[in-house]
Amino acid sequence: MSDVKAVNIHIAPGDTRPIFKQIVDGIRMQIACGNLPVGAKLPSVRGLAMQLTINANTVAKAYTELTSQGLVEARQGLGLFVSQPRQQLNVEEQQKRLGDAVQAFVNDVAYLDFSAEQMIEKVSVALNQLATNKENETGNHD
Repeated sequence: MSDVKAVNIHIAPGDTRPIFKQIVDGIRMQIACGNLPVGAKLPSVRGLAMQLTINANTVAKAYTELTSQGLVEARQGLGLFVSQPRQQLNVEEQQKRLGDAVQAFVNDVAYLDFSAEQMIEKVSVALNQLATNKENETGNHD
């Protein structure tokens, strides 16, 4: 049986996203970075709720969302595990989501006093870090 993998996410009280969405986003990022590899067992609903000091129903809602997105799968009597990645979105939907994410980012940072070049640099650094984490996890160093 797999050991439960630690989920390193933090809930930000001032965040405009609901708590369950913060959990979903945090676990998605942990999976994308390779910190939660395929087959990793997630903490139980109660366990993660205790870790984050939040209501178990909130964690259950986040886990349901992650399951519906195909990122995790429930194994009867064993718990929740990170799924094998599979692309469920067609190219059109991927483009739409990318556009939505870019627009949300622009809306969030429009009032900040940064140049476009500074913001692009920050995004580039974050994407490079994500790629580096993935390479380190998989051992691929193209």
